Amino acid sequence: MTINAKMLVRIKFSNKKQLTTIVEALKPEINSTVNHRANVDLQIHGCFFTLTVDAEDTIALRATVNAYLRWVASTVNIVDVIEHCDTLCYDVSS
Repeated sequence: MTINAKMLVRIKFSNKKQLTTIVEALKPEINSTVNHRANVDLQIHGCFFTLTVDAEDTIALRATVNAYLRWVASTVNIVDVIEHCDTLCYDVSS
């Protein structure tokens, strides 16, 4: 694959628990190929999540980056709902 487009996305998370949850959720996607014209690398540095995408062209780059950012956003939303529910929910059976 000839690399003609590259993007590095760096996102800071407020806590390690949220970052760890997101990385675990993305592992299956990283191990499989989203786009055969792009390669993805994920690294963690402290509370930062770094996503590097190398692609054959800008179309493949955009598609891959958009897919990963949607997955990250969805996971963040799910974690927020679960954390919010944990603080508000109570046992209604009593």
